[in-house]
Amino acid sequence: MLPKSTKILVIDDDEDVLLAARLFLKQHVSVVQTEKNPEQIPVLLKNENYDVILLDMNFTRDVSSGYEGFFWLNKILELDPRAVVILITAYGDVEMAVRAIKEGAMDFVLKPWQNEKLLATLSAAMNLRLSRLEAENLRSRQEFLSAELDQPFHDIIGHSPAMLQVFSTIQKVAKTDANVLILGENGTGKELIARALHRQSLRQKEVFITVDMGAISETLFESELFGHVKGAFTDAKEDRAGRFEIATGGTLFLDEIGNLSLPMQAKLLTVLQNREVTRIGSNKPLPFDIRLICATNWPIHAMVVEKKFRQDLLYRINTVEIALPPLRERADDLPALAEHFIASYCKKYQKPAKSLHVAALKKLEKYSWPGNVRELQHTIERAVIMSESPLLQPEDFLLTASQAKADGLMIDDYNLEEIEKALIRKALSKHGGNVSHAAKDLGLTRTSLYRRLEKYGL
Repeated sequence: MLPKSTKILVIDDDEDVLLAARLFLKQHVSVVQTEKNPEQIPVLLKNENYDVILLDMNFTRDVSSGYEGFFWLNKILELDPRAVVILITAYGDVEMAVRAIKEGAMDFVLKPWQNEKLLATLSAAMNLRLSRLEAENLRSRQEFLSAELDQPFHDIIGHSPAMLQVFSTIQKVAKTDANVLILGENGTGKELIARALHRQSLRQKEVFITVDMGAISETLFESELFGHVKGAFTDAKEDRAGRFEIATGGTLFLDEIGNLSLPMQAKLLTVLQNREVTRIGSNKPLPFDIRLICATNWPIHAMVVEKKFRQDLLYRINTVEIALPPLRERADDLPALAEHFIASYCKKYQKPAKSLHVAALKKLEKYSWPGNVRELQHTIERAVIMSESPLLQPEDFLLTASQAKADGLMIDDYNLEEIEKALIRKALSKHGGNVSHAAKDLGLTRTSLYRRLEKYGL
């Protein structure tokens, strides 16, 4: 069924064909423009956007070869790449039809046509036209949003030396296809960094696919990442592409990669080495082309020493490593982050503009932020929602514990285990996960430090 608003252009040097098309089609659509002279095509397309163009393949000067039809087909697509063209001819030629479709025609019909068949073909053509317009609108919106987002390091707020180093690394590595491993505690913004790398890469117009490796069970690992064919297992009711296939051309972000078991690590390593996947239930390898970014909050270098993470896989995924500092180690950024989140949530919840009282800022600065930037974000969101005052006070911020700073270390209620955990984290962060160096700083043997890492789940 054709939408009544459809606009159709019919180009044919046979007046009888034009009359028949006009009489039949005007019953179904709002505009039927007919034209005998193909030389008028550029003018017509300049003055109107047609949904479907019916184009004769053979004009007076070229009775049966179709060359004029191909010439004008290419001209139409040059003038309007979104145009949907159906070629018509009295000479049924399969080779000509195949060539027409290869050169961009949507379909090929013979005249004299059957009205029902012509209507069905036009309906399919209109669906294609609507799909192309929708795709173009989505692409335009995406480009606009990307332009908005692509302000340098959008939503990554920070001017501390640690963050400036992160920005510098991103600028150096983004334009390459080097594999990147992002290390950092929960809530430090690892996905934001991954997206910043993608937006500044040569693949920025392609897809960015995220996979939470910590949320994928061992039984679903291969199906999710590598795909499956219909009937491969009980619930495989249809073919399904895995994330590697879907991400081809773009960026694949494997978050929480430290959660993978050793068997899953082995399968992932094989795929990365061969640069191809094989769907479950199939023997056909499928090549992929991705930029790989991984992230984890685990001390992955220590895990390699403990044989919990494969060293060869670590080498494969961390051509470049980016270590994100926790919020407690970039206190200089807290005021700017707080202002950013306050403005953002005032806008989101349609609240009058608010600002932060000096005493409230001091309270936030004294807190250790174990949940990092994500915890700060949620804390400010709640304060903006609940406060009626334009000036956010200390009591507007509900923090999980009273914490103070002492000699650069966060102390939480003087709990010895918490202090020890904090010291271990700080030492590992300082030495980039190197257990030997961290143990030396802490005055422990490597074995003693390993025992503590296992005890605290670090």
